[in-house]
Amino acid sequence: MKLGLINSAWAQAGKDTAWGIQKTAEIGFDCIDIFTDPLDIDVRERRLIREACGRAGLPIISVCCVATGLIDFNPSVQRFHLDRCRSFLDLCYELQAENLLLVLGEYIWNREVIPAAEQWKTGVENCRRLADYAASRNLNIALELEPFPLSLVNSVDSMSRFLEDASHPNLNANIDISHLQLAHVDASELGRLAGRAIHAHISDCDGKVHGDLPPGKGVVDFLPYLRELKAMNFKGTMSVELEYSPEPSQIENWVREAHDATRTLMQQAGLA
Repeated sequence: MKLGLINSAWAQAGKDTAWGIQKTAEIGFDCIDIFTDPLDIDVRERRLIREACGRAGLPIISVCCVATGLIDFNPSVQRFHLDRCRSFLDLCYELQAENLLLVLGEYIWNREVIPAAEQWKTGVENCRRLADYAASRNLNIALELEPFPLSLVNSVDSMSRFLEDASHPNLNANIDISHLQLAHVDASELGRLAGRAIHAHISDCDGKVHGDLPPGKGVVDFLPYLRELKAMNFKGTMSVELEYSPEPSQIENWVREAHDATRTLMQQAGLA
């Protein structure tokens, strides 16, 4: 299994995009995920990403997209986010990525006012539309399981139901191990996503709130989840996801620590 890094880990480094990409390669990652917005970058930045990854020998696996407006109750907002997500998929195609990592969002107003079933149906229909567009570019969408109580997809059960309702081969699951811990999802449940999980995130947390720490700095028991991925014959990439280091000047050490700890875990689980 390949080990990647989401390049947002370098956001606090105060360096340019190419520097972070090169550091990712130097530390020893096999590949990279790109966190950017095609509506916020110009053609020069797009070319820089593509060429810097090429020079570093880092295949781009995924581009990350947060699109909570896909379940907004305003049709105009939905249309904007559908167009924005199509721009993300075009960027995936341009960068020769494998998938778009999609964060769908949460029910609004505490699941009151607007029926939860209506918000769910809106999300399913819009994701199916995007999966059609992804298929036209030979891409997949990896839907992220979020750990928050009001997230549409916050358990293996809700992920399974969402994928079943959407019923599209190009819409699949992302498995985030830290999120599973926070959502109290046992590793034994992952088998239900066999054949539908195409990408994974790994990070640690304190077991109470979202953290994105290097593995080993929190309380997550990784090996049961990793061994379940192996049992599932998971074919995707494992990408390290990190938030800000408490010591920004030491971000390189923070990333290196995450890389080394994850490599060790993958070897212990028979994934390396």
